[in-house]
Amino acid sequence: MKIKLTPFYCFLFFLILTTFKVSAQIKKNPTLNHLAINVFDLKKSTDFYKDIIGLKIIPEPFKDGKHSWFKIAKHSQLHIIQAATAVTEHGKNSHMCFSVASVEAFVEILNKNKIWYGNWLGATNMITTRPDGIKQIFFKDPDGYWIEINNDTY
Repeated sequence: MKIKLTPFYCFLFFLILTTFKVSAQIKKNPTLNHLAINVFDLKKSTDFYKDIIGLKIIPEPFKDGKHSWFKIAKHSQLHIIQAATAVTEHGKNSHMCFSVASVEAFVEILNKNKIWYGNWLGATNMITTRPDGIKQIFFKDPDGYWIEINNDTY
């Protein structure tokens, strides 16, 4: 059977291709683009994420003195925005986690800069080893956001 390419069949073909493309885009796994946090003192927080955590500053489009952007993964960023009216408490369950090659080497940076750290339960200067063998510590940034450092570098 031969199908004649009438306008109807052209439209039907276009509709099928369009539907397939949209369906494929919807089913695609989304990727993390960025995290954004509000901070009280932009300079203090920028210095912390650059010098303590070791993140690389990247250009930000606003150029208004109220934003710092950092590269946190191949296609992901951390945006810190000077918008908080005060430093506030945040729950430990809401935290950012960065993986490093050596938790012990990272602890040396915290000790050198006199930054408190502890395990999940809050015991000072304690490194936790999870049941899967991953080491982890917790501490706060200048705005009270919790940060986990672990050695899960898979």
